[in-house]
Amino acid sequence: MKHRSTEFMLKIFSAAALICGLLAAPAMTAAQKPYHIVDHWKIGGDGGWDYLLADPPAHRLYITHGPRVEVLDTATGKPVGALTGFKGTHGIAVNPDGKVGYISDGGANAVVVFDRATLATLATITVGTNPDGITFEPATKTVWAFNGRSKNVSVIDVATQKVVATIALPGKPEFPQVDGTGNVYDNIEDTSSIVHLDAKTLKLVGTWPAGCESPSGMAFDVAGHRLFPVCDGNKMGVVDSLTGKLIATPTIGAGPDAAGFDAKDQLAFASSGDDGILSVVDTKAAGYPTIEKLPTLKGGRTMAYDSGSDRIYVVVAEYGPKPAPTAEVPKPRAPVLPGSFQVIVIGR
Repeated sequence: MKHRSTEFMLKIFSAAALICGLLAAPAMTAAQKPYHIVDHWKIGGDGGWDYLLADPPAHRLYITHGPRVEVLDTATGKPVGALTGFKGTHGIAVNPDGKVGYISDGGANAVVVFDRATLATLATITVGTNPDGITFEPATKTVWAFNGRSKNVSVIDVATQKVVATIALPGKPEFPQVDGTGNVYDNIEDTSSIVHLDAKTLKLVGTWPAGCESPSGMAFDVAGHRLFPVCDGNKMGVVDSLTGKLIATPTIGAGPDAAGFDAKDQLAFASSGDDGILSVVDTKAAGYPTIEKLPTLKGGRTMAYDSGSDRIYVVVAEYGPKPAPTAEVPKPRAPVLPGSFQVIVIGR
């Protein structure tokens, strides 16, 4: 009789524990759920690629792809159209007015202004040599094109579509970020530093160590005042955007070229091409732990985070055999196989 009572009580406790677990389950945050690959969007075509940009309100994804920019509908993954006729695209920026966008055409030393509804070219503006990263600065309504070879930044007034300033930089710039109040930041790859520029005075006001070597892509937690440059050596820097102080250097994948930030769940992302990894860093936890390393595909070095759908887009392609080194090309790259260009869609 005593044994049966004990067995009955154990059943009661087990049932209570199950009910408590079910009640607690909805409290699990999205940040605790791992990311995984949910789709592959085939694009095709030839050539290399650089940056991509998600436009959540318009449900569009812009992808620089050699001499063109692909435009996809993020709700379906289907092509909306393409902008063509470029010599070598690098970055995209959009005006919050919803009407106009800007493309850095590095091969033409120009910024191209386009109509986002029709994808028609509206203007071509000559800037410095090989414009790469590009961003829209809302406080001054200017576009900033960071020129990789001339090591400066061209500032364009969007009202007149003219360059109003050219600011010298201490090295080769990479990916820029803005805080919306007139502060502009950019990685300087060859000096492993970050520059702070004032959009209102059009001056360089600070240069800080990035905390890691050869920073390329960079994400930004605007509200938390934290910059996240991604670097060689499997490192991401965490830098205070107010003081330039280095906060942490979490470990990420090898060969990153882009980064993103989820403000809602306080996660930083880095896409790395050498090992084909998407690293996810928990920026609200002590020590900035890397909580996930999701395999993508080798070569998947650039990405965009879509805050509207909590999705990450990584662009990749398949490669053929790497050619033998020659005196003219001592470090040859493996060729991209025609028709293999695609977007890996990652979600939770």
